[in-house]
Amino acid sequence: MKACIFDLDGTLTNTLESMTYSVNLTLEEMGLSKITKDQCRLFVGNGARVLMEKSLKVAGDTDASRIEEGMEIYGRIFDQNCTYHVTPYEGIPEMLKALKDKGIHLAVLSNKPDRQTVKVVKAIFGEELFDYAQGQKEGIRRKPEPDGVWYLMEQMHVSKEECLYIGDSEVDAATGRNAGLKTIGVLWGFRDRKTLETAGADDLIDRPDELLQFV
Repeated sequence: MKACIFDLDGTLTNTLESMTYSVNLTLEEMGLSKITKDQCRLFVGNGARVLMEKSLKVAGDTDASRIEEGMEIYGRIFDQNCTYHVTPYEGIPEMLKALKDKGIHLAVLSNKPDRQTVKVVKAIFGEELFDYAQGQKEGIRRKPEPDGVWYLMEQMHVSKEECLYIGDSEVDAATGRNAGLKTIGVLWGFRDRKTLETAGADDLIDRPDELLQFV
C-alpha cells in the first residue's frame, strides 16, 4: 500500500461533543429544543445539511421547513466551535506516525464542510502529517459517492490497489466500496460492529495499531 484515506469524525477524532454543542447552540438561537449526544451520534456521517435536517425534525420543526435558516446559523456557530473538546482517539497519533514512517501517503476525506475539516485536522494533527485534508465542497459529490476518494488518489498518484479507505460508518463502507478500494471499518467510532458488518466493510479493527497489518 502507498496511501491511506481516512474519514475524520468518529475515525481519527472524537468530534461528537463539538457537533452536539454547535447544533444545540443553533437550535437554542432558533427557539427549539435541544438534541442529545446519542441522537447526534446517529445523525452524523452524511454532512452538515443532513445533520441539521434530522436535528430540526426532533427539535420541533417536524418537516425541517427552517433548514435554510438553520444552516446559516449552524455554519456560523460551527465555524467558531469545530474544535470544541475535539481529541484524537487513543492510539491514533502513534498509528499515523507509524504509517508516515513507512512512507505511506495520508489523506482525510470528510463530509464535514471543507473549511472546518481543514481547521480540525490542522488544530489536532498539525500541518505536516497529512498530505491532503478535504471536506465537503462544491463540485465534488459527498460520500458515499466516490468522487472525493478518486480526486485524492489522483493527487497522491496512487491506484485503487495501492490505497486503503478507513472509516467508522455505513457511509464510509459504501464510499470505499463505490470507489473500488479495500475498506477498513473501525469499531471505536460512532457506529457498532453489526452496522459495519451489514454495510460491507472488508475488515474491521478494534484498535488503531491493527491497521498497520494491512499496509
